[in-house]
Amino acid sequence: MKRLVAFTLAAAFASTAYAAPETYNLEPNHTLPRFEYSHLGYSMQLSRFDKTTGKIVLDRAAHTGSADITIDATSVNTGSTLFNGHIQGEGLLDTAKFPTITFKSNDFKFDGDKLVAVNGDLTIKGITKPVTLTVNSYLCMPHPMLKKDACGVTATTTIKRTEFNAGKYAPYVSDDVVLTIPVEAIKE
Repeated sequence: MKRLVAFTLAAAFASTAYAAPETYNLEPNHTLPRFEYSHLGYSMQLSRFDKTTGKIVLDRAAHTGSADITIDATSVNTGSTLFNGHIQGEGLLDTAKFPTITFKSNDFKFDGDKLVAVNGDLTIKGITKPVTLTVNSYLCMPHPMLKKDACGVTATTTIKRTEFNAGKYAPYVSDDVVLTIPVEAIKE
């Protein structure tokens, strides 16, 4: 009987330890948010941000998590210095006044063990709106090169830029913008 009680207690403590939240730091070389929009109906333009920082806290056993991500809006990379400056202008991102874009969440949605969505608040130009990021890929495993635990997701949402006071040239340049956030994060 004592052996059964000891085994039960050990199993309970082991599952509690496994359920502990784990903190992951974004890996900046592989976390490059991008955005896509229609340019006058002629083409879909794809640009990205080159500097992103943040943390993800994940409790895989409890199916909960949080995210705190900051995108350096001045790091916008369209492939053209001229357009980088244009997108940073007052009618679009206005990076002189609003140098960062943030996403904060305490609401991770799982289907079994698979992360499928992240609900949170997106702030652009000081305006905060709720968004749902649909998770297109999700994987946690030991990183083969860093020899540390790592997690990655690719998540997408569509926003209306006019809702963030960034509507210059709308509707000719589409109001709908697809925002994709690929994240790789390394456990602390």
